[in-house]
Amino acid sequence: MNFTDLFTDPAYLMYGITMCLFIPFLLFGVIASIRVNSVFNKYNAVQCSSGISAQGYVRKFLDGEGLDNIRFAAVHGSLTDNFNPTNNTISLSDSVRNSSSVGAIGVACHEAGHAVQHARKYFFSSARLALVPIVNFASTLMWPIFIIGYILGFASPYTNIGRILLAAGLVVMGLTLLFSLVTLPTEFDASRRAYKYLKTCMLPDEAKGVRKVLTAAAMTYVASFMMTALQFLRILALLLMGRNREK
Repeated sequence: MNFTDLFTDPAYLMYGITMCLFIPFLLFGVIASIRVNSVFNKYNAVQCSSGISAQGYVRKFLDGEGLDNIRFAAVHGSLTDNFNPTNNTISLSDSVRNSSSVGAIGVACHEAGHAVQHARKYFFSSARLALVPIVNFASTLMWPIFIIGYILGFASPYTNIGRILLAAGLVVMGLTLLFSLVTLPTEFDASRRAYKYLKTCMLPDEAKGVRKVLTAAAMTYVASFMMTALQFLRILALLLMGRNREK
């Protein structure tokens, strides 16, 4: 690749841009991850004036939505809370389940927001659920593709085997990008539902703390989408560079 190619060939320009953005996007992801833990720890030390546990708030939230079929389960770890739509179960972590802190309540009610989405057949939530088995299958293929690719010349887009592997990698990364894309509105909407409920039954300062926790968590999904999009564009640029070389 000549330096002048960066300005005359769109594929080379795209590749150059993705390489320049890699470090800033990576730093954004690291900062988002550090911040979500920092904000959660801060508001996990702030007790809610009602004294009601996070699970108690979730139960009231769900009852208000007419969802009495949601079960609860315990899960180990920190911030490992999740909603499983296949069995209508909200799993709450050790640091959240019985806590009455502002941070724990926000995290737990976010998962309740996912349960409400599933019950209301929210489009993006349903789309993400449909993509899960496809993305899981594609993800299992990703590492073999990259390992074989590097052994057989994946690093060069100018060979037939290189282009085949790049195309395969582009499909896998494209599916991952699509999953990450539909995850964004799903997560933001779950947080919106949680905040909308909590601001009606918490003090203003407590609801403000919940919002900060949920916003910080949402930024980690934004960072994940940005990195996935960057990798997709990098592989696309390599593939286009190989095709342009033939012309």
